[in-house]
Amino acid sequence: MNNIKIAIHNRPGSFSDRWIEYFHEHNIPYKLVSCYSTDIIGQLSDCDGLMWHWDLNDYRSALFAKQLTISLEKKGIKVFPDFNTSWHYDDKVGQKYLLEAIKVPFIKTFVFYSRSDANNWAETTSFPKVFKLRGGAGSSNVKLIKNKNEAKQLINKAFTTGFLITSPVSRLKERLWMLKRDKNLQAVKKTITGFARLILRKQKEKFISKQIGYIYFQEFVPENDSDIRLVIVGKRCCGMIRYCRDNDFRASGSGLVEYNYELINIEAVKIAFQTAKKLKTQSVALDFIKDKDGYKLIEMSYAFISEIFPGYWDTDLVWHPGNVVPQKFMAEDFINSINKITPETE
Repeated sequence: MNNIKIAIHNRPGSFSDRWIEYFHEHNIPYKLVSCYSTDIIGQLSDCDGLMWHWDLNDYRSALFAKQLTISLEKKGIKVFPDFNTSWHYDDKVGQKYLLEAIKVPFIKTFVFYSRSDANNWAETTSFPKVFKLRGGAGSSNVKLIKNKNEAKQLINKAFTTGFLITSPVSRLKERLWMLKRDKNLQAVKKTITGFARLILRKQKEKFISKQIGYIYFQEFVPENDSDIRLVIVGKRCCGMIRYCRDNDFRASGSGLVEYNYELINIEAVKIAFQTAKKLKTQSVALDFIKDKDGYKLIEMSYAFISEIFPGYWDTDLVWHPGNVVPQKFMAEDFINSINKITPETE
């Protein structure tokens, strides 16, 4: 292996934990940096690449992460996630245009930028529909809209007061549900924090911009009690089934998961590999549901929560059993991309 050094932005609880483990295990030189420092370009002067799992809930990364990424790529420094991988992160509006453009199976999606256009559509479309905000994870900011009147109420709000991307009330409801599901001390602590955040909001939450001036809907596909999440890192695909909560159409954020690969239809895996290839991403998590025409994408993200899967498919759709950590695949692929070699020839 060539003499290289990788910079890692260390954020405990993020992908950086696993990246640092990988670099220690393989004796690869690295240094910890802060991407929020004004001299970050200088900090990277002796590095060949930067790995930074930036947080969708942090207003600071929303301000400059994409700009820093493309600037470093112009300088010749490799970045994870690179621009192809990250520009559409936490941006469902951007994902709509991208997925339509590359012609992959995608749930029909509608975006409007004026109240009159949105109201005209609401008068003629069928219901229910799914309302979403541009950003947010774990089914936050996702609602089932049952009729025209509900749609018009949201349309009016979208073009007047707008929406908070982090709602203290919605977060508390999620934590109360998790308390009912998990019944453990950690869930109790999170619920108490949820009550506290109704009054005391974190600084980064105060600075997140309101979502205003647009409205986003997707077709609702009934009779789905789960979705499929497929994670592609390089030429490997890991997967899980995510089940919906009781009396709820949402699977994301439920925590009700099954990792048995035999339950995952191989057609979805094929579409996932095809999509990742077209997107040219280093890492992507793709969420699928099934309608009458087959498996279709709902949305995507370079980041995800799960750390250990019981194996992966390769691009020939061959299953390789054994516990794997996709975050370590990211580090492995990143090193190989800098060395211009493949894992087989290392």
